[in-house]
Amino acid sequence: MLSRRIQLADDVLRRLAAALRATQFYTPQHPLVTRSVTAFADALRLVFGQQQSIALGVVGGEFVVGDVPLIRSSAMLSELLARLQRAGVERITVDRAVTNDEIAALVHGLAALDASGAIGNEDGPPLPPMPHIEVGRIRVERQVDAGPIDPAAVRQLYNDSTKLAGELWEMTLAEGRPDPKQARTVVDSLAQAAAQNRSALLALTALKDYDNYTFTHMVNVSILTMAQARALGIEGTVLREFGLAALMHDIGKVRTPNEILNKAAALTAAEYDVIKRHVVDGAEILRSTPDIPIIVPVVAFEHHLRLDGTGYPAVARTGLNLATQLCGIADVYDAMRSNRRYQRALPTERVLEVLHSNDGRQFDQRLVRRFVQILGVYPVGNVVRLDTGETAVVVRVNPADPHRPHVRILLDRDGRAMPKPYDVSLWDTAPDSGWPSSVAAPVDPASVEFEPLAML
Repeated sequence: MLSRRIQLADDVLRRLAAALRATQFYTPQHPLVTRSVTAFADALRLVFGQQQSIALGVVGGEFVVGDVPLIRSSAMLSELLARLQRAGVERITVDRAVTNDEIAALVHGLAALDASGAIGNEDGPPLPPMPHIEVGRIRVERQVDAGPIDPAAVRQLYNDSTKLAGELWEMTLAEGRPDPKQARTVVDSLAQAAAQNRSALLALTALKDYDNYTFTHMVNVSILTMAQARALGIEGTVLREFGLAALMHDIGKVRTPNEILNKAAALTAAEYDVIKRHVVDGAEILRSTPDIPIIVPVVAFEHHLRLDGTGYPAVARTGLNLATQLCGIADVYDAMRSNRRYQRALPTERVLEVLHSNDGRQFDQRLVRRFVQILGVYPVGNVVRLDTGETAVVVRVNPADPHRPHVRILLDRDGRAMPKPYDVSLWDTAPDSGWPSSVAAPVDPASVEFEPLAML
């Protein structure tokens, strides 16, 4: 099934490349141009399936069609990439109601942009009106929070989501498969909350109940995966499918014996072999669950596979699904910063160092860099000690320098509450200026007497 989707996605890009090439050599009315545009439209409609829209994106120099990543395997696709980059185009979103006239307008408009300059250039030709097509850039999402935070409301949402995740787990354990409607309820609530105030929700992923690791991990990986997907310009149905896949990525562990799953000591080789079966078990469970998108069992099966061929299960493949890669980063990040029976949590900067250290062997470093830009080395809600001795809470990440966030100073150098807390942008201050300019160390939130989330 996945190989068929890859073939369809590859055909869409090849047909688009052929149509653009035809417009380069012939007039718009030439039969070869007309045939090429029609072939592109036909290929595009085959990709839609049950989706209301499909996105063609360029991420880190590679193509993504919907949720299917493609490696440039031919000169034609390399030429298409160069054309889109010259035109300043990183994303094309097409609604299933698109007309052939709009598709023709897209092809001719892209050809004109390629010839004249970048999208948005006032001197270049504007794209024609296309009600069912959007063309633009992918940007790392900026912070767009909706006013004051109600810590109790956000925490309640997180707790409710964790409770529902537990119920999904118990239902799968008892009945052999989860309730897809209930799973979508969790993802929809998290996606809506993230759109309204992403900072608060991301902050909660670090302030979790370690005694309930399995269910908080499900919710955290879903939040972190959707945050990455949104930063790549993925929205709507596809975003929620990514979130659903991340929520259910470990569901196969319901078949893992509790004495292995909850073992306090290190696993033996035989026990590790048993726990590795959860990827196959999860895929089987989800494939047999009605109304589950195909991407969900795929991610369950692949989320422990790595780009360099390591990981498990041992299968031959060419590349990893984008949703799998985002979920894999979120999974490792959340697991490494969590206290568990057999592992002490690592500080965020150490976790991110590990993600970076593989030089692209295990994780796509372009995706890791985007992840760091979203979270920062010191994520929003983290309590930190500054280089001048004060204690502060991180209130905003600086994508240009994730090591130097915007902070709110709450305690002075002697640990006394500030009469009037104030904000400092660490990237705006110079060392030796007398003002804080960097983070000296993270602080355990349990050691302070204020609620970090309330300080946002």
